[in-house]
Amino acid sequence: MSIRTEEPTAAVSTGSALDPGAPAQEAAPSSAAPAAALDNMLLHFEVQRLYHLEAQLLDQHRYADWLELLADDLHYWAPVRTNRLRRQQSLADGAPGEVAIFDETKASLAWRIRRFDSGMAWAEDPPSRTRHLITNVMVRPDDEPGQYVAESAFLCYRNRLEREVDIYAGCRTDVLRRGTDGGLLIARRTILLDQNVLLAKNISTFL
Repeated sequence: MSIRTEEPTAAVSTGSALDPGAPAQEAAPSSAAPAAALDNMLLHFEVQRLYHLEAQLLDQHRYADWLELLADDLHYWAPVRTNRLRRQQSLADGAPGEVAIFDETKASLAWRIRRFDSGMAWAEDPPSRTRHLITNVMVRPDDEPGQYVAESAFLCYRNRLEREVDIYAGCRTDVLRRGTDGGLLIARRTILLDQNVLLAKNISTFL
């Protein structure tokens, strides 16, 4: 003997304009908003994973692997910051073309890394011990299609030899884009250190 089951049906209002006392028809919920929220959440998670991987590679001195996270047309820039009155804060950060702590391309970063292995980089031989901490990650679409703007805060602890200790803190603004394999690459990075004067002897650590 077969058993027939009733398929659930959506409730349909019988009300009409001629019967104002009838219950109003409920609109079906839209799936567009939850889908967009899910996409944003997945993008945010992907960017966080990228930054966690980057921090791990830098702390493990795996610089060649770190370079693979950078786009070929990378601009890696950390302007000098100056002390200004409140009404002059728009002038506190250096402009492109002015003196900078970092003003690098992917090629110049690769040259710096090769120098580490040459035995001539005395500031990193013996190498520093570092710990990069990345937090406050925020992501939004860029004006350029297929690109994203990601903002983050960082804290980098550096210890070298016995007593040399440096702490770098600040924020980063990155432009990310998809590579040929679909993964995210860092195409632009602007680093703002929370220091007016660099207190360390040097800055041979990537941020």
